[in-house]
Amino acid sequence: MQYRLKTSLKAMQILKDLQAKTNLTPNVLARLAIGLSLRDSTVPTQPPSNSLGLEFNRPTLTGEHEILYKVLMCQHAKKNLSDEEFFPHHVRMHLERGVHMLNDEYQFAGNFEKLILNLRELE
Repeated sequence: MQYRLKTSLKAMQILKDLQAKTNLTPNVLARLAIGLSLRDSTVPTQPPSNSLGLEFNRPTLTGEHEILYKVLMCQHAKKNLSDEEFFPHHVRMHLERGVHMLNDEYQFAGNFEKLILNLRELE
């Protein structure tokens, strides 16, 4: 069972940039990104092969809600995921796609307050 996940350099850059703009920590931003990615019914592409970015511990990303994350990812993938498929593979796929989506949402909103309002209004 793996307990660590490393992002790509691009994902790290986006997370650090959003951290500076929102004052939210990368782990909170990563959870928001995963949630945004799970809203998209398409299958995320394979993450970049480089994993030279931020390192997250499994409990830092999923915490006490790991079962919920796994169930949501199984539902999204339309299949049962082994523990190895779930973490780090599917979590990283959704994180990598989601950081770009979160960054786009921030760019559209223009500031943190509008970003939060826009995220709250998503159905």
